[in-house]
Amino acid sequence: MFSIQSSASAAQAIGFHEFYRDDFAPRDHYRLLWDHIRNTGQVSLEEKVHEAHLALQTEGVTFTVYRDSDEGIERVWPFDLLPRIIPAAEWAAIEAGLKQRVRALNLFLKDIYNNQRILKDGIVPVELIYQGRDFRPKLMDIEPPHDVYTHIAGIDIVRGGQGEYLVLEDNLRTPSGVSYLIENRIVERRILPEFFNKYRVRRVEHYPALLIDALRYMSPRGKEQAVVVVLTPGIYNSAYFEHTFLAREMGVELAEGRDLVVKDDVVYLKTTRGLRRVDVVYRRIDDDFLDPRVFNPDSMLGVPGLMDVYRSGQLAIANAPGTGVADDKVIYAYVPKIIRYYLDEDIIIPNVPTYVCWDEKEREYVLANLDSLVVKPAAESGGYGMLVGPHSTKKERKDFAGRIRENPRNYIAQPTLSLSRVPVLTEDGIEGRHVDLRPFILYGKEIYVLPGGLTRVALRKGSLVVNSSQGGGYKDTWVLSEGAGD
Repeated sequence: MFSIQSSASAAQAIGFHEFYRDDFAPRDHYRLLWDHIRNTGQVSLEEKVHEAHLALQTEGVTFTVYRDSDEGIERVWPFDLLPRIIPAAEWAAIEAGLKQRVRALNLFLKDIYNNQRILKDGIVPVELIYQGRDFRPKLMDIEPPHDVYTHIAGIDIVRGGQGEYLVLEDNLRTPSGVSYLIENRIVERRILPEFFNKYRVRRVEHYPALLIDALRYMSPRGKEQAVVVVLTPGIYNSAYFEHTFLAREMGVELAEGRDLVVKDDVVYLKTTRGLRRVDVVYRRIDDDFLDPRVFNPDSMLGVPGLMDVYRSGQLAIANAPGTGVADDKVIYAYVPKIIRYYLDEDIIIPNVPTYVCWDEKEREYVLANLDSLVVKPAAESGGYGMLVGPHSTKKERKDFAGRIRENPRNYIAQPTLSLSRVPVLTEDGIEGRHVDLRPFILYGKEIYVLPGGLTRVALRKGSLVVNSSQGGGYKDTWVLSEGAGD
């Protein structure tokens, strides 16, 4: 017989459990799954785990971890077999909150690169924009097709101590992970078809079709003639699997910078049959490397002249260059005000409480409480460069205090969250592990939220770090249709 180790006091200490109700019985939407697990038995599940690992390995579903050297370590995607389940009513609120947030952030970007009303009205401090690493003055007054900047967004959300959903951070430059979300589902359907017979789970496998439709909508020459390419930095990038996966599934070319050329204010793809005009570039490289004539002159990854074509209106780039200013973690703290300013609405999914070290009063609070806070740099990702106060040493806290004093604009701090937990298969049986969720949002003619998202799980017992580069893993996320699993 399976059991999930827990106790009332432990649950209160380490946060909300998505599987258990207050009486430590399974929540209604997990009951069918739990009954099936108990009837299946541990040996059968272990065989399924092995089968899933072989399937991922055979399909080449890998990611790369970079350590202190430039060499990467390629690993099979760390996948946990037990799905995370979200009822329809919960998802409806999440979906509404994500649409609201992406709509407001897109309006913010349009404003920042044009009239800057929000700065003139004092809602967001001017200094935070101009001192940020990702604001691009050279992009002022460029109008992207249909005024869309945030074509693809990945918004990280977590659950607080009472199960409430909170936004942890915004990813609007080149958000990654959706290919793994889809692979999770493909493997899950193959290995556990009997689970899907017990639930009505909303689809995610059609994401590439939705993505290509959104990208073609942006084409300056019109949707029907649109030629789309995925621009990749190449095989040594940690997300190269995703670049190839999406290009293949969308039926478009995967190109490196050297495969594209600018002639007469048009971008062309070099092919064996000659040059082919390109209308939309889905770029998976950072702004700095897009065009050596405009950004980093040493870049070998981009396309000389690309930004001139973009400025002329003859090319769409997704996501639009300059979007990084909106996923700066300092600007994140102002998103509730941004939503109020542009939409005249209260925020649907609140932020995690955040202290901005740029503010003197908040900075002093952070410096006095480093042992209990999580400190994050404004523009880093992947779990790198941050301090987890309760798990830090005195030396590490002293080091971070110096960094904050030296460059306060570059840091925010947040309370140490007890992330919600879900069941995970471990060598010792089924145990609770902490998770977050990255849903993906597409902005084409309309805003569409893919039902589910990439559930990232801290596979190490007691860990709160869910990034794969830091020892985390992943789960399939099931969003139930209305009435399913009740």
